[in-house]
Amino acid sequence: MSKTGAMERAELYQKRSTQLLLSKFISGEIERLDPVYDSKKGYRYPLVESIVGTSEKAEEFLNKLYEAGILERKLYDKTIYCPFCGSSNVSTRYCCPFCGSFNIKKSALIEHVQCGYIDIEEKFLDKEGNLICPKCEKSLEKPDVDYRRAGIWCKCNDCGKSFDIPVTTHFCRECQSTFNFENAVCKDVYTYFLTEEARKEAKLGEMLITPIKEALIKMGFEAESPAFLKGKSGATHIFDIAAYKKGETRELMVMDLAMSDNEVLEQPVIAMFAKIYDVMPDKACLVAIPKMSENGKRMASLYKIEVIEAENPKEVVKALKRICIEKS
Repeated sequence: MSKTGAMERAELYQKRSTQLLLSKFISGEIERLDPVYDSKKGYRYPLVESIVGTSEKAEEFLNKLYEAGILERKLYDKTIYCPFCGSSNVSTRYCCPFCGSFNIKKSALIEHVQCGYIDIEEKFLDKEGNLICPKCEKSLEKPDVDYRRAGIWCKCNDCGKSFDIPVTTHFCRECQSTFNFENAVCKDVYTYFLTEEARKEAKLGEMLITPIKEALIKMGFEAESPAFLKGKSGATHIFDIAAYKKGETRELMVMDLAMSDNEVLEQPVIAMFAKIYDVMPDKACLVAIPKMSENGKRMASLYKIEVIEAENPKEVVKALKRICIEKS
């Protein structure tokens, strides 16, 4: 079994940085993680930087969480970087297609509907700012009745030529370089959200796994969560909890948790059996919240998996005491 999906997430959940960020989502402090624009450094994630240190580490960290399925993302913006110095302090220039100058003037084109005359808006304006047709000298008062706007017209203040569509270039304010779309460096910027799967897993760990683990320790076990155990095949398997009974034999108990709105079906039983068949623990428990289906119970009995049905951590702990202490 390769380390993908749930296993990658479980490894990240163990990191303090992941726990700190997820706590912001789970507590409702943030619903989404938006970038903040910095004119010198481009877009940044200050909240994440306060956790991991630098903007470079923040982007690497967020990308790992995204690839593991903990975060989902949505395109927020695209940033243009200078290909020469790497700065994001870049301006956009609209230039004359004839001489390349950005010293151009943009005007609106006006068409007099009745006589059909078209020219730039400045030619229609009188001294009082009213629109008068230069051709027939009629007053234009009602938009889309007397006149309509027919587009944009530009004139270069350097070479004097007119045109409708300027050429777009970029200017780096740091190194004073000019570049175009062809050699511009573009970078996607994202808004991040916590995935529903990660939200459920985080709440499961916070509300159930942690108190169960603490209870096992009080019972005299050495417990770890999540637990990565190597089987006889050489493959590594992940369990929600692994507990070792202190003593010479160090008996191993593994535990997985499964939740459902109504009842847990047999799939988690099948998945757990595949793991315990390879790992061969002394005891295997599957916690079903709130309960296990009858077919799941029969299958668990066949596979020698102890089923604990519970509504909350207290019920799980009570059942564990019965299983681990009374049967010891």
